[in-house]
Amino acid sequence: MRKKISDSQKAAIALEAIRGDKTVNEIATKFGVHPNLVGQYKKLAMENMAVIFNRKEDGRIKELTQERDELHRQIGEQKVDYDWLKKKCKQFGLI
Repeated sequence: MRKKISDSQKAAIALEAIRGDKTVNEIATKFGVHPNLVGQYKKLAMENMAVIFNRKEDGRIKELTQERDELHRQIGEQKVDYDWLKKKCKQFGLI
């Protein structure tokens, strides 16, 4: 059975690998993972580190969240309208 590694553990593994104080095998042994995973987590962290400092990305996430919320609001309104029309059609024997 595979061991489930949390995101915070992956971050800790990557950070140790980036520091370079220990060998890959030492880090792998310390965290109980395969040495290949240490390299993968380090590579992933290095590739995505710029996102942390990218303020434009934060704005885009906020914009997408607002857009999603507006779409959910519209769907809710349409559902209410649909249910009302359905009820009225039943009252007049149209369905």
